[in-house]
Amino acid sequence: MADSEHSDLSEHHQRPDDHVVVIFGATGDLAKRKLLPGWFHLHVAGLLPREYRIIGSAPGSFGLTDVEFRKHARDAVSEFGISKPDNPAWPEFEQRLSFAIAEPGNTGALTTAIGRAEQEIGGSPRRLYHLAVPPAAFTSMVGMLGAADLATGSRVIIEKPFGTDLASARALNKAVHQVFDESQVFRVDHFLGKESVDNILAFRFANGMFESVWDRQHITYVQIDVPETLSIEGRAAFYDATGAYRDMVVTHLFQVLAFMAMEPPVSLATESLLAEKQKVFDALEPIDVRHVVRGQYRGYRSEPGILADSDTETMVAVRARVDNWRWQGVPFYLRSGKCMGASRQLVTLGFREPPLRMFHETGRRAPGGNNHLLIDFADPGSITIEFLAKVPGAEMVLSSSRMAFEYKDSFAKANALEGYERLMLLAMLGDHGLFTTAAGIERVWEISEPLLQEPPPVEPYEPGSWGPDSVRKLIAPYHWRLPAD
Repeated sequence: MADSEHSDLSEHHQRPDDHVVVIFGATGDLAKRKLLPGWFHLHVAGLLPREYRIIGSAPGSFGLTDVEFRKHARDAVSEFGISKPDNPAWPEFEQRLSFAIAEPGNTGALTTAIGRAEQEIGGSPRRLYHLAVPPAAFTSMVGMLGAADLATGSRVIIEKPFGTDLASARALNKAVHQVFDESQVFRVDHFLGKESVDNILAFRFANGMFESVWDRQHITYVQIDVPETLSIEGRAAFYDATGAYRDMVVTHLFQVLAFMAMEPPVSLATESLLAEKQKVFDALEPIDVRHVVRGQYRGYRSEPGILADSDTETMVAVRARVDNWRWQGVPFYLRSGKCMGASRQLVTLGFREPPLRMFHETGRRAPGGNNHLLIDFADPGSITIEFLAKVPGAEMVLSSSRMAFEYKDSFAKANALEGYERLMLLAMLGDHGLFTTAAGIERVWEISEPLLQEPPPVEPYEPGSWGPDSVRKLIAPYHWRLPAD
């Protein structure tokens, strides 16, 4: 593909070594919606290696020919891709695609396909495996790669969830480490691939005016709020065995909390970022079940495949605490759920109120104070600062005001990569900075044990609401930013 066809993305990124990429579960929903469209967008952007091949793989019952797989990829990119197959780059990308069946005890076709791809590329290309398969298959797939002698020197991307409790997370990590060294493993949390989540680091550490007040002396509380309007969307078997806490809080919200609470790293190098995140996880107090609300939307038990007496939560709100010098005494409120009043991804920091007696005309203060920093990390994202300002006129009357930075108005859309695209690129480069670690995952499950062992009963809430009434009591004397925003 000619350089003129590349976006300016390639000017700012390191190009990976030559690669053979294998997508396990290549006929599944994740590959269709995210991975295949993502690889093509990276190709169009000029960010992939000069030589690479992508091999789709699935068990024999889902087997495809190379031609069928290329059509499958074209349909996926046409429906879900940022870059579409009418792009002049498609024919070149399509020729790099092939398919090979693989399942435990039957890896001959895959071994042959990898060998052929490596021969076509020449030299010593790297291998990257993406396990886009159900969690129950992680252990068997990793074992299959080890048994087929395909793991040495390779890297592997593992999807969430990483276990369902501390014991299962440890068992999964043990199974993975029997085949792969930790340096070869990339555990995906697509939230961490978001441009707007990454910008938390830039916002905090590149702007002295904010980092200097990013602590318990100036901040009274932090909210990380990720409600969804969607229901369980036909995922009954997965969701009823998982619930909102395991699905969202452990996997995503604690990761965002680590970015919000971490100390300044020495550099943005992988080792420094991961070390500071781990310090946050180590400082998390075990979850106190007295400060947890579990909700279930009315009608959930009538969903196809859901038990009539299911106690699975479809919404959860948690108060977490980070017991270190910077954050001692500052509550972190985490909330996520299905069938709620809006779909948002919002971090709110509430700042301490100064004395306002001199402004006696101010009137009643806003609930939770008048000074907030709002970080909307639903791409494209925004950052808003709320403060008091004088209303024009003869008297000193104050009113709430705001200043906002909007990503969509500030940078070219062509510069944006979706979360999965950024993480796939980083995995090729061997950069772990935005991935989760075995130690971090196990620590988050460890502090979750009190809740998992003795969860409070679920409370009903109406679809389209913001959860049970007790959600408001959980955060008192503060208030949830949503739905007030």
